[in-house]
Order: sequence, then structure tokens, then C-alpha cells
Amino acid sequence: MSEIPAALATATGLGGVGALAGVVLPYRLRVPAVGALTAGVGVSGCAAGVAALGGDSWTATFPGVLPLAGTYLAVDSLAGLFTAVAGAVVAAVAVYGIGYAAGHGAHGLGSRTAQTVLPLFALTLVLVPAAASVSTFLALWELMALASLVLVLAEHRERASVRPAGVWYAVMTHLGLVLLLAGFALFATEAGGESFIALRAGAGAVSPTVRGLVFVLTALAFTSKAGALPLHAWLPRAHPEAPSPVSALMSAAMVNLGIYGLVRTGLDLLGGGPAWWWLGLMAVGGASAVYGILQAAMASDLKRLLAYSTSENMGLVLIGVGASGLFAAYGDRRLAALALAAGLLHVVNHAAFKALLFCAAGSVLRATGVRDLDRLGGLRARMPTTAGLFAFAALGAVALPPGNGFISEWLLLQSLIHGLQVPGVAVAVVLPLSVALIALSAGIAAVAFVKALGVSFFARPRSDGAAGAKEAPALMLVGMALLAAACAALALVPGLLGDGLDRAVAAVGLPGGGAVSGGALEVRIADVSASLAPLWAVAALTAALLLAVGLPRLYGRRRRRTNARLWDCGGGAPTSRMAYTATSFAEPLQRVFDDVLAPEQDVDVTPVRESAYLVERVRFQRRVPDRIEHRLYEPLLRTLAGAGQSARRLAGGSVHLYLGYGFFGLVVLLLILAVGW
Repeated sequence: MSEIPAALATATGLGGVGALAGVVLPYRLRVPAVGALTAGVGVSGCAAGVAALGGDSWTATFPGVLPLAGTYLAVDSLAGLFTAVAGAVVAAVAVYGIGYAAGHGAHGLGSRTAQTVLPLFALTLVLVPAAASVSTFLALWELMALASLVLVLAEHRERASVRPAGVWYAVMTHLGLVLLLAGFALFATEAGGESFIALRAGAGAVSPTVRGLVFVLTALAFTSKAGALPLHAWLPRAHPEAPSPVSALMSAAMVNLGIYGLVRTGLDLLGGGPAWWWLGLMAVGGASAVYGILQAAMASDLKRLLAYSTSENMGLVLIGVGASGLFAAYGDRRLAALALAAGLLHVVNHAAFKALLFCAAGSVLRATGVRDLDRLGGLRARMPTTAGLFAFAALGAVALPPGNGFISEWLLLQSLIHGLQVPGVAVAVVLPLSVALIALSAGIAAVAFVKALGVSFFARPRSDGAAGAKEAPALMLVGMALLAAACAALALVPGLLGDGLDRAVAAVGLPGGGAVSGGALEVRIADVSASLAPLWAVAALTAALLLAVGLPRLYGRRRRRTNARLWDCGGGAPTSRMAYTATSFAEPLQRVFDDVLAPEQDVDVTPVRESAYLVERVRFQRRVPDRIEHRLYEPLLRTLAGAGQSARRLAGGSVHLYLGYGFFGLVVLLLILAVGW
């Protein structure tokens, strides 16, 4: 009982001291001091989360912190899981960030403002799951949003594209806040209290219509934070433009809190709901998974590719959460526990490999100054450690052993396949479709990350920056090594999380006893004849690989080799222009999904000045825009801009006119109140 408050108090103190250090210390001391204190926040948060996963719980009330409402904190196993994940990511990324910020001088992430805000952002990532009342949750949520917005804008002086990304992020995150405020205010009013205990106790007395409205409002807000369709537009803009350590924190820790809020509200506070809630959530998850990874496969910006991959993985988690709610609605609570455990395990796995991928991408950007895949290449020889770590993390992203994403997607598929025994037409239609979408997204993910790895780290350099790249500094490699160790542990011995996952599932009222068990070396699913030993599977794959590589070499030594120059068809030695680019690699897939992606292309022909029949230069450009953004947000923005221009006519500059507006508004308000009374 005493470990959790001590760890959270330590995290809070270190966060405050870190923010103060960012203000008062000079640059040379500021970066290492703030990095060390931020890492301390992460370690303390991780310790609190691990204690909660071990069975401890804690509640506390601080009446004087927030006016009127007070502050309520509580940590159970579900909150502990997300706190532990956020803390672990913060600790590793903070170590990485010291080396990253040192290369940017007193600008960008090394600036006084960014270094002041970074520990506060890390602290909110740890504390949001501990909130136990509406006001506390919203206050920490908004503080997290504002801190992350400041960090997204940290490099606004270096690139003009940062400010528009910041505007998108600010608008979308505050739209989510408005939805959350409306949903929680309605819920608290009907339940008769704003603490989570009161909401949980009063949910049964709330009418089905109001409960449905609360779920829709909060689900829209939380799925927006998770980067799911259609409120995902901020993610592929903000994540690439933020400093890479911040991108790692946002993609590996912050988006998880959208999943936490959804599970806490939908399954715990509301106590579950009818099937249509969860069918809609699964539809959003499936669309996000496939559309997100399709956009990732088309992207030529390395960090944008990883951002869209986050949408894909959060879509997979939403499928698991939706399946859990659906099974619970039909009365099969054991399968509901399994589906939720699979979704939560994928949250953990995604945090590990996505943080490593963003850190590796940051190392590439720091070494080359380029994140355009078409201008990279040849980095395997120049950055071998970064290349190996990126490849290992990519295995997790494509859900192939020995990648850590394999086991969680396997559990998710097992829950969906065995869920076919649940009666109902909707179940019989949705579950096979979900399995197909997961398989499709995994296949496209393989294409996306083979492209990212092959085009950026292999072939030949396509720019001076890539040709002159050097390996990342030692502290950056240490941070990435910590994340790689986490990926390896989750891939080889995922059974270590079995008891913690069971407790997290039980925290929302589902039967968590042994849903996933089997010890460290094996994962066994309760009530389902399925088990998997990842360590032995990896050992078998390694042995097969060694035989496949070693036998031909051993046999080849016995044969006489003759070195001869290959016939090059008169084309000369290969150059970087002859290699695949990211755009050309993705073109076959783009043709298959042409109707979904709706690519745009432009051919610009410049004739010779003396003759219109002779061509001096031909410029061909093809881009794959975000179709949802193009079809949904752009018309909406044009409409709002037009309404704003029309509204300017009302501002005539006359005080009498403004007084008339106020009087008219007051009369309308009084009439509305009179009718309502």
C-alpha cells in the first residue's frame, strides 16, 4: 500500500524540480539535469504502476488543490498498467533525449521553454491514469494537451510546417476536450456526483438514452486522442513535426491514454453497454487499422509513416476493446476478458516498438537532416547499430516473430476466432470481417516497413546528408537499447505480464482469473485449447535461419570460385538513381488500392525556348493525400472560413450596434429560460 503514494509523490517532486531546472539552469547544465529528472519521473511512475499490477491499490483526496471540486486520485491495476507503460517509455526516451537535445544547441528541444515543459508533460502522462474524478481527470488531461502542444511547436523556427501542424493539433485536441466535458458533465449530472466512485454507483440509474449519448461523446474524444478515424488528422501532422523524443512520447505513451479513457469509461464507469456501442467501436478500429497502414505504406516521410502506423495499431487495440464489450453484451465474459487482455497487451507491445522506431527515426534525422525516404539510403554501413535496432522494432510492427507485436496480435486473433461460438447475427458477420482486416493490415504493414527499412538503410545514398551520416551518440544508443531490451523481453517471455493483465482486466469487472497464464516461457489461454511458447518458437526460427544461411556457405567453400565482372548490358555501374525509391516501391500497392487512396498526379512539361516541339524538362509529381482529410476537413474548413467572412459584416464598429446585439441575445436567453421553466 505504501509503494504507490511514495512513487507518485517522488514523480511529482521530480517533475516540479525538473521544470524549475529548465527555467534557472544554463544550457550546458539544463539538458542533462532536466533529462535525468525526467527519467526519474518515468522510473517513479513505472514503479507505482508495477506495484499496482502486483495487487496494491491506493486512493487519496486533496481538497485544497482544485477549487470547489478538490482532487481525487486512485490507482488500481488498470491505471497501474498504463502508468507503468508511460513511466517506462518516459525513462528510456528521457535518456535518449539528452543526447538528442545536445545536438540542437539552445534551440528546439534544448530551448528553455521546451526543457521546462518536458518534465511536466512526462508527469501528466504518469498522473492521468491516477485521476479518480471528472474535474481531476479533465485538469490533468488539459495540462497534458497544453504541454504536448508546446513541445510540438519547439522547432517552429527551423521549419515553416511546424506551426500549421501545431494549429491542427491544438484545434483537434480541444475539440476532444469539449466532447469530454459535455459527456462527463451529462454523466455526472445524471449520476449525482463527479467522483468515479459516484459515477460507478449511479450508472445503473441513468437512462439508456443518456448512457448511449455519454458513451458516444466520450468515445469520440478518446478515439481522437488515440489517432483513430475520422478524428485522426492531427496525428500525421503533429508527430512528424515534433522533436523525435516528443514524437516517441506522444505515439508510445500519450495515445495510449485515449485507450485507457475508453476502457475506464465504457467498461468500468458505465458498466458496459448494448452491442451497438461495441460494433461501432470495432468498425472504427478496423477502418483505422487498414486505412492507417495503407497511408503508411504510401508515405515517403519516415516519421509520417510511423505516425500512420500508430493509427493502425490503435485500430487493432480498438478492435480488441470493442470485441470485449461485444462479448460481454452477449453474456460471454470469459471471452470478453481474453479480448480485453489481448488489447491491453498490444498497448504495451506497441509502446515498446513504436518508441524505439521513433527514436531510430530521430537518430536518422539528426545524422542526415533528412526524413524523406527518397533522399536517404546507404545508412546500414554508416549507422549499423541504429539500422539493427530499427529492423528489430520493425519486426514487432509487422507482428512477426521474434517481434513483440506477434504475441498480442495472436491473442487478439484467438479471441475473435473463438468468439464465433457466441450466438448472434452481428457476431457471425463482424468477427470474420475483423479477422480479415487484421490479416490485411499485417500484410500491408510488412510492405510499409520493408520499404522503410530497405529504402532508408540499404541501397545507395541519395543525398549528401545520407552519404555523410554518422552513428548516433552514446546516450541516444543507450536509450534505444533500453527500449530494444523491453521489446525482446515482451517478445520472448510475455507470460511475465500474465498476472498483471489478469488484474487489469478484473479491475473493470471482468473475470480476470487466468485469462492469460502459463508462466514466463509460455502463454496459455484459459478455457481455450490454445497455447504458445514464444521463446521456443524464436529458437526454432533461429536454428532454421542458421541452417539456411550456413549450409550453402559451407557447401560453397568446397567449390572453386571464379571472380568475374558481371555483364551490365552496357549501362555502366549502378547509381542511386537506379535503385527503388519509396514512391516506386509503393506504386504496385497504390494501384491495387487506387479507388481508396485516390492519388493525385501532375505532369509539367517545359519546352525549349526556341521551339515548342522540343522538350527541355519533364517534371512528374504524384502524391497520395489523406482522402478523409481531403473530403471531410477541407470542405468543413472552407465552410467555416466563409462563415467567418460573413460574420465580419456584423462587426461594423458601432457601439450602439454591439449593445443591440447584447440586448437581443439577452431577450432570446430569457425567452428560452421562460419556456423551459
